[in-house]
Amino acid sequence: MHESLTVIGIILIGMALRSCRRRVFRKIGALVYLLASGSIVYFLSGNIPLSIASIFVWFFLPWIELCSRIRKLRLPLENHLHEERCPRLQQFPEAAHMIDELESLDFEHSSDYTWNWAGSAQHYSFYWHPEERAVVTVCLCKQANVAFSYVTISSRASDGKIYRTSNFPFSPTLKNCPDVASNQIACRHCSLKQSLDNHKRFITRKGGALDNLMMPDPDILNVEVENDIRDQINHNLDTGIIAITENGKFRYSFRGLCFLWKQFIKDMIRLS
Repeated sequence: MHESLTVIGIILIGMALRSCRRRVFRKIGALVYLLASGSIVYFLSGNIPLSIASIFVWFFLPWIELCSRIRKLRLPLENHLHEERCPRLQQFPEAAHMIDELESLDFEHSSDYTWNWAGSAQHYSFYWHPEERAVVTVCLCKQANVAFSYVTISSRASDGKIYRTSNFPFSPTLKNCPDVASNQIACRHCSLKQSLDNHKRFITRKGGALDNLMMPDPDILNVEVENDIRDQINHNLDTGIIAITENGKFRYSFRGLCFLWKQFIKDMIRLS
């Protein structure tokens, strides 16, 4: 009973920490859960090295999906956006709030496009603002029974540099091109005004000048996205993250699987 009560007590402490508002306490709660799993192994085996090893096993669990599903994925080298009306926003309440804020900030709606990526249906609603020299993309994603939305703010400089700020909740599954500077902000940034200010500070921090940003062309936003995706795929082919297969498709190489594993670990740490 002593061992069982000890494990239950550790789990309750972890639950209490995970329910805190402050992120640092939630992260400590995740570590407490790991301690609970190690304690279970220790009480069953009495072996300290084995209990420590059992904690690190959690960080290798992503390899189950990497080796079973992702290794078999075959994705197209060429994937085009298709013009399509925006779906109903009942499933994306945060997106509806964001669109209202975009309109209040005088962003103009340009177009709506959709495409499929690795079994996930993604819809892009493009908004642009000439004075801000920025494009805001409201992204609606649906995969199986999971639906979520996020926002990406993009600016292009006259020297070809691309600056992106996004509250996408996961790490990217492909490496960015050298001319793309990516700024990932927390999902709690619910105000678009705050995100825009963050985006401008990011551009300045990266050595860019707001005066050198190009004015977006609303008629070719989808073409720019397609070109950016094509450049990213070519960059990942050159770096060995992906490899070409049959019928104009690509797969993740072993190096690519290791890259994805590191991204999974980053998400586990960041989202915990």
